[in-house]
Amino acid sequence: MNIIVQSNKIFKSVHQSKCRYIIMKGSAGSGKSVDTAQQYILRLMKDKGRNLLCLRKSEVTNRDSTFAELISAINRMGVAAYWKATLNPLSLKCINGDKIIFRGMNDERQREKLKSITFENGKLTDVWFEELTEFTQNDFEIVDDRLRGELPNGLFYQIKGTFNPVNAQHWVKKVFFDISDPNVLTHHSTYLDNRFVDEAYRQRMNRRKLVDPEGYRIYGEGEWGEIGGLILHNWEVKEIPQELEYYDSIAIGQDFGFNHANAILLLGFKDGNVYILKEIYVYEKDTSEIIPIANKLLIPKNKKMYCDSAEPDRINMWRKANYKAEAVVKEKGCVNAQIDWLKQRRIYIHPSCTWTIKEVQQWKWQKDEKTNQYLDIPVEIFDDAMAALRYGIEGQRKEMKGMTILK
Repeated sequence: MNIIVQSNKIFKSVHQSKCRYIIMKGSAGSGKSVDTAQQYILRLMKDKGRNLLCLRKSEVTNRDSTFAELISAINRMGVAAYWKATLNPLSLKCINGDKIIFRGMNDERQREKLKSITFENGKLTDVWFEELTEFTQNDFEIVDDRLRGELPNGLFYQIKGTFNPVNAQHWVKKVFFDISDPNVLTHHSTYLDNRFVDEAYRQRMNRRKLVDPEGYRIYGEGEWGEIGGLILHNWEVKEIPQELEYYDSIAIGQDFGFNHANAILLLGFKDGNVYILKEIYVYEKDTSEIIPIANKLLIPKNKKMYCDSAEPDRINMWRKANYKAEAVVKEKGCVNAQIDWLKQRRIYIHPSCTWTIKEVQQWKWQKDEKTNQYLDIPVEIFDDAMAALRYGIEGQRKEMKGMTILK
């Protein structure tokens, strides 16, 4: 069997460690999640009797994060013939009997279910906490207690946590980074350590360093910090209906881009609240390349598509493709008006909209470095999906002007 393995040297210590706890903090684009997925596939193929539990705080987000990373690793390494994937419930099974399952810890019911996990072959030996800082310390302890009992054939227990170190006051820092423990390997990586990062991404991070030094410290350097001044807090990742008939109305928002992302969001509105159903989020593609993607994703052509008014030629291309594209009128103060309108609603995001989730988690106000105060001006970096969201609500905002609906 010829397995294709591509790895970054920065993770060598992780690959060699048998510590019970491997805690990996790092910047966006460092490759830590990609490497983790690849190493789990290799480990389970090599060590019969191992089984892996992948955890996200919200179970549904596994599909487009841990599960997607593992499937990508399987395909990239050329070992698809040795694995079988199941979508409902999510699972991966190796031909040697080893298995990967996916769970969440959003409520007490889900936590209790973790206590009774069993496998047909072997035991639960490995756990991957993706976005570890989403979890409470109690969540971690519940899972840690599950890894017990003698293991055969030199197998060992191991828990990996991968995350961006947003909050310097987080329990993860206090428990794993501030205390010396031979059972713990802490690891740090950045996008600069990732030899597979493209040059366009490096340029985007360089721009963030200039525009948003506070955010760059976390998402560029992978250092402990805290993102203050977040714009939106009233959002939730949730499985939401994809049937357009479920909603009171439908609209599409588009922010044009090439070197930065071209973002398109399909939005539903129901009972005054906002539902983000689908996203298109692509770099370095012109409109002629994006339209077929929209067609394939069944972005509806009979619903209004609100677009950035700065690109009339691109709007015309969408119209020629039979989309109801129109320019958003940018009045004075409209950005803040759009934000205020969004703040008064609940925003539900389908877990497949991974780029939208990443953006909303760090979309924030600019900070005056002299006064240390936040300004009423959004940071204009990594905000393409947020711009598409702002454009997409324009029809609703103007129709429902003055109404406040927050349940």
